[in-house]
Amino acid sequence: MTSLPPHDVPAPVKGALLVAGTTSDAGKSVVTAGICRWLARQGVRVAPYKAQNMSLNSFVTADGAEIGRAQAMQAAACGLEPSADMNPILLKPGSDRRSQVVVMGRPLAEVDAMEYWDVKERLRQVAVDALGRLRERYDVVICEGAGSPAEINLRRGDIANMGLARAADLPVIVVGDIDRGGVFASLYGTVALLEPADQALVAGFVINKFRGAPEILAPGLDMIRGLTGREVYGVLPWLDGLWLDVEDSLALNGRPTATRAPYGGQTLRVAVVRLPRVSNFTDFDALAAEPGVTVRFVTSPAELDDTDLVVLPGSRATVSDLAWLRASGLADALPGRAVLGICGGYQMLARTIHDEVESGAGTVEGLGLLPTTVEFAAEKTLGRPSGVAYGCRVEAYEIHHGVVTAHGGESFLDGCRSGSVWGTTWHGALENDDFRRAFLADVAAVCGRDFVPAPDVSFAALRQERLDALGDMVERHLDTGALLRLLDGGAPRGMPVLPPGGSLREAPDFSQNFAQ
Repeated sequence: MTSLPPHDVPAPVKGALLVAGTTSDAGKSVVTAGICRWLARQGVRVAPYKAQNMSLNSFVTADGAEIGRAQAMQAAACGLEPSADMNPILLKPGSDRRSQVVVMGRPLAEVDAMEYWDVKERLRQVAVDALGRLRERYDVVICEGAGSPAEINLRRGDIANMGLARAADLPVIVVGDIDRGGVFASLYGTVALLEPADQALVAGFVINKFRGAPEILAPGLDMIRGLTGREVYGVLPWLDGLWLDVEDSLALNGRPTATRAPYGGQTLRVAVVRLPRVSNFTDFDALAAEPGVTVRFVTSPAELDDTDLVVLPGSRATVSDLAWLRASGLADALPGRAVLGICGGYQMLARTIHDEVESGAGTVEGLGLLPTTVEFAAEKTLGRPSGVAYGCRVEAYEIHHGVVTAHGGESFLDGCRSGSVWGTTWHGALENDDFRRAFLADVAAVCGRDFVPAPDVSFAALRQERLDALGDMVERHLDTGALLRLLDGGAPRGMPVLPPGGSLREAPDFSQNFAQ
């Protein structure tokens, strides 16, 4: 992991805070990463933490623990190797009602939404203990909430938002996404719906994804301060290109479809099938970073018309997503094309799939594009494999129950290749620069495209640049002095209580804000 040289080291700071959000995808993950990066560059020993994460975008630590990909990214922002303590509880939905519960990096059980209420009570101490260990090892821990703390139907069993803040006495800042509209209602409503003891820990707000005239926004900032009695710690601008390592599939809607002009020759066009239970879609961030490579997420056969390479990504529900692939017509559009399958997508390419573990469907017919068969094992494979392909060293990670056996074809990253179809269980392989260039050159040759990979793109360096951009954003646009005071002193005492649907004591007079 990259070590970070300290900038101006502030006075010793020790503490923790929680970054909550008004909604999913409000920007909690990037704000947490930005604060971590800013502190790490000051020489502060800082670590990230998320008690409970619901995500299909996961990562494997060096010791074989599965955690949310966003926490791995935040660890990189701190210059640390990720650990299970940074995300002690991970929920991986397999359907609308059932999820696999991963505890301290290992699968615990498959439960439905109601069963999880019983499991959650046993996991509360796991989450608190993990945070305690991080606080012993590091000076500062920046915690990320989950969803919104104002999901009042979930408050009784909450271990990720105000339940955690109460248990650990954490000051809370609430992030709101102004790009969606309604940010002031979201900020006010979030606080007002909390019970008084929770409200007491909410210190203030951060407005995220702003693009516009600051002078037009300023009256609103004054109003929300007056209405809530809480500070606005800053307004973060909209920044393009901060799409690396996100955890929420909502972010797929804003991911880039094109990159810089080709280094040489033609553009190479990649279509990633957006499966209903797509997992580890960050595998394709490295492709989108390549000059001359366009990456689109698709859901219909018509979108494949001008595509050179089709990618079947990972899936948390291989058999179910394979049925969707057939129903959508995409399965019939794949034969004769260049196809790359990764993890669940690789399993779909097999002749047969036998699954009594994930779906309980027994034996089902695969797409038959590779000479392989799949057998689902009860024990999940978690690892950090390495190998060689195209003469290039490749380091990756793997997360799967499906065990693939090849009955022919060529070896490819512990997987299989047959003609213009490649498959592997390895995630993250495309982040290896030399391998990625060689693979794309091979795809171009198979497709008859005059594409020349750029020789100098470093995906690791690009990730560090993006993390630095987050740190810069925090340093330039947030009241970092106030953040340090929160870390040192905790939530300000005597924070006012907002009645739901009411106002703070007597409503402030804002008529001067509208004077002509």
